[in-house]
Amino acid sequence: MKSIIADLDLQPDAALTPIRVVLSHTSHPGNIGATARAMKNMGLNQLVLVNPRHFPDDEATSRASGAVDVLEQAQVVDSLQAGLQGATVVAALTSRRRELGPELVDAREAAQRLTVASQRGETVALVFGNETNGLSIDELQQCNLLVTIPTNPHYSSLNLAQAVQVLTYECRMAVNRSLANVEEHHPLASHEAVEQFYQHLEAALIDIGFLNPKHPKRLMPRLRRLFGRKQLEKEEVDILRGIVRAMREGRGSDGLEQ
Repeated sequence: MKSIIADLDLQPDAALTPIRVVLSHTSHPGNIGATARAMKNMGLNQLVLVNPRHFPDDEATSRASGAVDVLEQAQVVDSLQAGLQGATVVAALTSRRRELGPELVDAREAAQRLTVASQRGETVALVFGNETNGLSIDELQQCNLLVTIPTNPHYSSLNLAQAVQVLTYECRMAVNRSLANVEEHHPLASHEAVEQFYQHLEAALIDIGFLNPKHPKRLMPRLRRLFGRKQLEKEEVDILRGIVRAMREGRGSDGLEQ
């Protein structure tokens, strides 16, 4: 089935652009360029660099590969506090749980929270530390959510740009799911409509000889359980009743009109 997101034009990007990616004290310019590419792939464009060792830099431009516009509009600041100015939801990537630190969640849970906040108009920031040492304790204390990426416990090292790609991908997927849920929402069938369907179905099963009303056993309860596993939509009940009506007409019955 064609993805409904393909018909949403730039809505996912519009929902993601408020999310700010902050790189603190990045050592390698190639990682800055690769981060810009990862961001643009997923529809983010706000990049903030806190005291990068080398920037601007030809290697960063080369590694950006089509995302040079993200680099060109990147903001360079001298402290994380400046990079987080105006942000209300700040999530920091870390590989370790910190005592007395902010709540620690995995990347998928964090992305869900961050995108919900951004869609509500909050200013959201994703913070990534230095390639070697990560974020300092002081930097972590400026954040209100810690994020971890579940990895192989025997080899958990992730390149900086890879980590950015994982988190920005999860953010995009979270937005896509929320947009799809809105677009794909259909009214659920009422209790009365579902009960009428069961009555209609039971009459049809008797008509075709599949259900013996003198010895019904537990056929209808089992069918109720079968259909009850999913909340039936109004349109689905209409389809099912159409099928049942055709079954009864095939047996010469006028069907149950309700």
